[in-house]
Formats: sequence, structure tokens, C-alpha cells
Amino acid sequence: MSKYTSFPDPNDDQNPFQDPSVTQHSSNTGYATLDLYNPFDNKNVQPPPPYEATVPTAPPPAQTPPSRTTPTEPRNYGSYNTQNEDSSASGSYVPPILQSTDSPPAGDPQTAVNATTAELLKKQEELERRARELERRERELDAHALGPGGVRQNNWPPLPSFCPVGPCFYQDISVEISQNFQRTVTIMYYYWMFTACILLFNVISCLAFFCAVDVSGGVGLGLAILWFILFTPCSFVCWYRPVYKAFRSDSSFNFFTFFFVFFAQVGLYVIMTIGIPGWGFSGWIVSLSALKGNVGVGVLMLLNAVLFTGQAAMGVVLLKKVHSLYRQTGASFEKAQAEFATGVLSNQTVRQAAANATASAAQGAFTGAR
Repeated sequence: MSKYTSFPDPNDDQNPFQDPSVTQHSSNTGYATLDLYNPFDNKNVQPPPPYEATVPTAPPPAQTPPSRTTPTEPRNYGSYNTQNEDSSASGSYVPPILQSTDSPPAGDPQTAVNATTAELLKKQEELERRARELERRERELDAHALGPGGVRQNNWPPLPSFCPVGPCFYQDISVEISQNFQRTVTIMYYYWMFTACILLFNVISCLAFFCAVDVSGGVGLGLAILWFILFTPCSFVCWYRPVYKAFRSDSSFNFFTFFFVFFAQVGLYVIMTIGIPGWGFSGWIVSLSALKGNVGVGVLMLLNAVLFTGQAAMGVVLLKKVHSLYRQTGASFEKAQAEFATGVLSNQTVRQAAANATASAAQGAFTGAR
């Protein structure tokens, strides 16, 4: 260790480049390196060899692992407990497999067919619903294209083609009535048909009463037939068509026409429910008296009296319903007066009649003056 720890004398003049630790690392090659080559030296020293770039070689292809030749373990699609039992029996752990509840098991083809059929039926229903919606929109567009003065072909009542009398009105609730009022107008239409059926049933009850109880009561039977023939078309024209046109065009005049006529109709339904003898209505009074003469006829007329009662009650409810909707539409009595005046003045028949009356009066006054 002394030779490594002793320091040279500072008075000694030594070349540091001659130190053994430097000279042992000096170049001893047979040619001059870049740091020792001198192009002006006449010595026969070869220049350093040129630099040759090495081309990188491609990496060897990745080795694919050999396919498994051992037999695979059977899959267990059972419950978690059975999987643990199978894995403990085989000596290896098999993680539990969660089965999907949306798709049917692969081993039950009938369930898969049923699921596919149900899905196809659902899609078919959706397509049919869209087709109906498109048809309704096309009819609405046609109705708007015609405008308020457009001419449409009448479709009510739906009479056969061989009938000499054709339809009298055009009616399409899904096209002409706003969606907010379609349900109300539809109920009013069904209510009108209900009243027509009750009047027909009243004719049958009066006929049974005439044949089995009171042979001399032919007046009641005749009036029952008259009420059916008279009230069925008049109720359609006098209160159903006004309420239809009121909701179609927000007409105040038609609203007031409906209220006036339908209120009188409901009062007549109350009279029908009472059943005054000889008026042609199978109400409560006539029905109870018919029970004394014939039980079967009395029960038939009591059923008619119950229907009359329900008809009157439904009429009151519908009257209040239409009145509440009328208050939401912004209609008023002033608007009804304006519509009536406009309709009368724009009617060509009324204008012609007024002109003829004025001309006759003027001519009479002129003749009398002479």
C-alpha cells in the first residue's frame, strides 16, 4: 500500500504523460488513428480505414406458442355450486360463468324461435302504427290544401252504391277535428247512436205492450214509431252537427245552437224516463203498470226505462263537458252574433229574398202614391 500512498517529490521534473497509467492505454495499432494521423508526415503510415455502416438486420419472427394438444375440460354452465364441485373434482379452479338472461339458452331452439317471432310481431305492429300515422297526416294535408271553401265528397251516412239517395254530409273526425277535441266529438257521435238504438228498443217495448197488455193502446205504439223516425235524423242535424262544426271551426254560433237544442233534448229525455201513459215512451210509470198485466212485458219495459234514465244522465254530463270546453275556446255571445250576421248577409238566398221584398215594397208604395 506504500507505493499508492507515497507522493513524488515536487522538485522532480517529471512528464505527466509518461506516467504508466497513461502509456498503457496509448494506441499500439499498426495504423494511425484519427487523433494520431498527420497528412503532412512523410512517414509511410496508412490512413485509417473508411467507416462502414452496418445494415440493421430484421428481428427474427415471433414464435407462436404451440397449440394445446391436451383435451380441454368440459364447460359447466350450471350454477356456482356445481361449478365448484366440478372444479374440486378435477383438481383445477374454474371461475363461475354468468349466464345472460336476455337471450335464450342455445340448447332450446323453440324458445329462440318464439322470441324471434315475438320480436317480428312487435316490429310489424310498429310499422302498422307508423303507416296509420302517415295516412292520417296525408289526409290532414289534403284537408289543408282544399282550404275552408274546398269541396269534399260526402261520406255520411255510408249508404250502398245501389241506393238512389247518396250521402248528405262529409264527416271525418280524425281529419277535421283537432286532437284536443277528437275524443269529445267521438263520444257525442256514439251518444247519438246510443239514443237512436234506445228509441228503436222503445218501439219494440211499445209493440209488446200493445200486443200483450193493452190492445186499445195503439196510440202509444204509433207515437213511439213517430218519435223514432223524427228524433233520429233531427237530433243528428240539430245538435250533433252543430257541435261537430263548433269544434271543427271554433264557431260560437254553432256552440250556442248546440246548447239550445241539446238542452231541450235532455228535457225530453227526462220526460221519456218518467213514461207518461199514452205518450209512446216506455218509462217508469208505464213499465210499473205493465207488470200487473204481463211480467215479461213489464220487465222488458223496465229495462227500457233504465236505458232512458242512463240516457238522460249521460246527456247532462256531456252538456257540462261541452260547456267547459266551450269556455276554453274563447267563444262568446258577441262572436256568435257577428257570425250570424255575416252568415245571413253572405247567404245568396237571403240576399235575393230581401232584395225582392224591398223591390215589392217600393213598387207598392209607388203604386199607392199614384
